[in-house]
Amino acid sequence: MTRRSVATVVASAGVGSDPAYGSLTPPLWTSDTYEWGDPEEKPRYDYSRTVNPNRDLVAAALAELEGAAGGVLTNSGQSAALLALLLVPPGGLVVAPHDCYGGTYRLIVGLEEKRLVRARFVDQADDAAFERAMDEKPALLWLETPSNPLLRVVDVARRAAHAKAAGALTVADNTLLTPCRQRPLALGCDVVMHSTTKALNGHSDLFGGALLVADPELLEKAHWWANAAGLSASAHDAWQTLRGLRTLPLRVDRQEASAREIAAWLSERPQVAAVHYPGLESDAGYQLAARQQDGPGFMLSFRVKGGGAATKAFLNELQLITLASSLGGFSTLICVPSTMTHRGMPPEAQAEAGIDPGLLRLSVGLEAPADLIADIERGLAAAA
Repeated sequence: MTRRSVATVVASAGVGSDPAYGSLTPPLWTSDTYEWGDPEEKPRYDYSRTVNPNRDLVAAALAELEGAAGGVLTNSGQSAALLALLLVPPGGLVVAPHDCYGGTYRLIVGLEEKRLVRARFVDQADDAAFERAMDEKPALLWLETPSNPLLRVVDVARRAAHAKAAGALTVADNTLLTPCRQRPLALGCDVVMHSTTKALNGHSDLFGGALLVADPELLEKAHWWANAAGLSASAHDAWQTLRGLRTLPLRVDRQEASAREIAAWLSERPQVAAVHYPGLESDAGYQLAARQQDGPGFMLSFRVKGGGAATKAFLNELQLITLASSLGGFSTLICVPSTMTHRGMPPEAQAEAGIDPGLLRLSVGLEAPADLIADIERGLAAAA
């Protein structure tokens, strides 16, 4: 079948799926259990922890967007990350980015402390460091590109090919770019992970995650673990996620356009020490992002000159932008990763990754960019 556009997939997902009344919008099926016609013949839907129509509709839409065989909807982004790691054999080596999301770092380290996996955190842009990690025959390579919060870009196709040659599965966290801007399976990855809490839902009102899998046999294993470990999303959250997904391409287009404008403006401000955004030609990841992405996305990070006192003064003066630790929603959020999203990373790991108290992460929302720039300008004036 010809690949359909993102807009068409999200607009048509689940339409006409109401078997009772033919409603345009899919119903919310909240039942925890379903009737069996015969005790020997398992029906398509039997128990909602195992399978639910609302989850199936979202999983099918996301699988089409990512080019996957299918997907599993979980009750949080962290549950989706855990589900991916449950696919690793006992004691298997996981190679992850040294600058990954703090929750991912905490989860992998926690599993290593229980001796369920072994972990190596490496700078995946460093060829020598990456090759040394691959020589250890890992079971799983974890990619996060662009990285959170420094927006570093990694060559997905090259790293996935190397991992495959080493016998490892490759999982890509595609939360920041969404299928609107990047499709890791088409670049050679085996599994794509999302926190649906973020841009896929886009309305900052639920928790959720998703794992999209290329291989049907591996997909079956993921379903088994989701059921066995009780990781599945609720019917209500799945139903609400599908509602949010309808506007995904419109929101990403608007948020990215604003992020481009803000990043360019910030890069010219004398009070700003650095801007990290792969949409800027001056960014180290610009050329690679242009090759493997369909756009730089809606998130950026930057540093204000003057250290901690200046950063605090900047944050205290903001009136429109909210200090909070999520991303991808309708409202523009700013955070200090070192003490918020990456709090679970020890100081030495933060330092190695380049995360310091002066780094600010900005998730651009749907407000007018001129108003956001005016708010940032007010903060910079206070920090000067």
